[in-house]
Amino acid sequence: MMLQNRNAVIYGAGGSLGGAVAKALAGAGARVFLTGPNPRSIKKISDEIISSGGLAEIAIVDAFDEKAIDRHLQQVVSSAGTIDISFNAVGVDVVQNVPLIEISAEDFVKPITLTMQTRFMTAIAAGKMMMKQKSGVILSLTATPGGIGYPHTGGFGPACSGVESFSRTLASELGAYGIRVVNIRSGGSPDSRVFKTAIDTMPDVMDPILKKMEADTMLKKLPLMADIANTAVFLASDLAGQITGVTIDVTGGTTAALNYRVNRLD
Repeated sequence: MMLQNRNAVIYGAGGSLGGAVAKALAGAGARVFLTGPNPRSIKKISDEIISSGGLAEIAIVDAFDEKAIDRHLQQVVSSAGTIDISFNAVGVDVVQNVPLIEISAEDFVKPITLTMQTRFMTAIAAGKMMMKQKSGVILSLTATPGGIGYPHTGGFGPACSGVESFSRTLASELGAYGIRVVNIRSGGSPDSRVFKTAIDTMPDVMDPILKKMEADTMLKKLPLMADIANTAVFLASDLAGQITGVTIDVTGGTTAALNYRVNRLD
């Protein structure tokens, strides 16, 4: 129980990846506070955690509303005493599969603005609370375009880069208070809801896309949601006590080198 007696707040907990991280943190002993705009989706995750013997509470929180975020964290501290882990998995709509020279300025800028807005608000709110207790871990999540040039991703790539830069900067400011800030970079999980929906609705389109994504990794396979969730558990634990201000790459090696020309000989 690596995270026993820790309190974790998860934003976007009703999403597939946010839910996976929430369940993993709870499985490691953390008491998780699940937030999101859809009560049905976060209750489903809460029920699964509780039925497995974990501790979970839910709250409807708009992760783009600074006052709502602050109000909820005050409630968490009042009931639990501390905020030890904060993780934001809130999704933002992005116009992709279009060359940058064909995308509108609004479609390019909007996902960058919204992504940075919610990440900033939740991280800063948690940071203020953690400064008082002189401890805490703030986690964030990006994807492959945060580490390499990735065509036809619209504003998503710059948004990922912005989150990674913000994570480093925040870590440099909060480290003196015993607070760690770490970002996780995912290669895209084929078992996540967005991928599974696309695979079910457009199998002929998605099959070559997934094969190309897998070929671009060193390990020749994409990380599953469990890989991201397990990384989050490790980073939130004392085992990662000296890790801060960095992005942990869980892309299977995609951002280190595109080695699609390499094939196994057996």
